[in-house]
Amino acid sequence: MSIISPSVLACDFANIQSEVEMINNSNADWFHIDIMDGVFVPNISFGFPVMKAIAKHATKPLDVHLMIVNPDSYIEDCKNAGAEWVTVHYEACPHLHRTIQLIKSHGMKAGVALNPHTPVSVLEEVISDLDLVLIMSVNPGFGGQSFIEGAIEKTAKLKALITAKGASTLIEIDGGVNDKTGKQLLEAGADALVAGSYVFKSENPTATIDILKAL
Repeated sequence: MSIISPSVLACDFANIQSEVEMINNSNADWFHIDIMDGVFVPNISFGFPVMKAIAKHATKPLDVHLMIVNPDSYIEDCKNAGAEWVTVHYEACPHLHRTIQLIKSHGMKAGVALNPHTPVSVLEEVISDLDLVLIMSVNPGFGGQSFIEGAIEKTAKLKALITAKGASTLIEIDGGVNDKTGKQLLEAGADALVAGSYVFKSENPTATIDILKAL
């Protein structure tokens, strides 16, 4: 049974409390929260005050994805805003091992995200320290993009690395996830699926979450 993490970036911000309550009452497992700075990615999303507002109503873990430069400066803010999982980008962390340890020192689960061009082999030395690896199956920054097919093979390669190292790291996929791509990704070894537009733009988001959960 896969973990489903609806991406709050795609929700209706005018009705954020009811959107959070919809996820609370659904079969989703986590809230996926994208923090973007307009520097690391070409878009700006909400910051920690909005995250705190979501956390106040959320009854499920906050799965926070930092698409920002210098993420180390914001790890404590993540903790204070209610994050349970914090994922940083490999491409934004020159001292990745130190960043992972920093996340864990605040009592949170540590994840690393890989952009589409970054091979899974870069994580060989730290895979056993990671709770999660997030494979970007679109270029980060904007919702609603087309799925990059290479993410399926990349997922299989990452699964092989995790198995070879005897690690228990979860594989999460973000971008262009729907019932078709979700099924392929789970077959390749994914554990968690992030879905934004596919859930929130559907006629019945709760039923759409059920479809993903049943894959």
